[in-house]
Amino acid sequence: MRLFGPFIALMLIEIALFITLGGAIGLMGSLGVIFGTALLGVVLLRKQGARAALDLRTAMDGMRSPAAPLADHAVKVVAALLLILPGFLGDMIGLLLLVPPLRHLLIAAVARRFPVQQAHFGVHTTGRPDVVIDGEFIEIDSEAPQVPRDRPSGWTRHQG
Repeated sequence: MRLFGPFIALMLIEIALFITLGGAIGLMGSLGVIFGTALLGVVLLRKQGARAALDLRTAMDGMRSPAAPLADHAVKVVAALLLILPGFLGDMIGLLLLVPPLRHLLIAAVARRFPVQQAHFGVHTTGRPDVVIDGEFIEIDSEAPQVPRDRPSGWTRHQG
């Protein structure tokens, strides 16, 4: 319900921009801008899927955090969606999100507001050398006879 007011305000701004800019550039100019930015948004959205997967794989292969490439591609996808939706304000915001310095400023502002927790893989020690973990084990002789493979293991159902 909190988004209802801003959503209505956004729609009213879009209608006002359609009327004022449509009157200034004409019907064909307005349609050209709307369809041109929608086409740009579709092309950008198609490119971002493959590029995001490649950048994510590169970050993971280099053992770097994938947060920065994912955030960058997420903002580009939002920009592409804004370009696809009809409206001058959405198109303007979408085009602004495609400018790299503005995109990086937005990502930095969101990162400051919502810090990212990173998972570290590997051995985690508590820093206490006096911790003892008790356990039991059974040593299996590698020379012991193996279970024959010609009959079911008991873990699966077989129709006979």
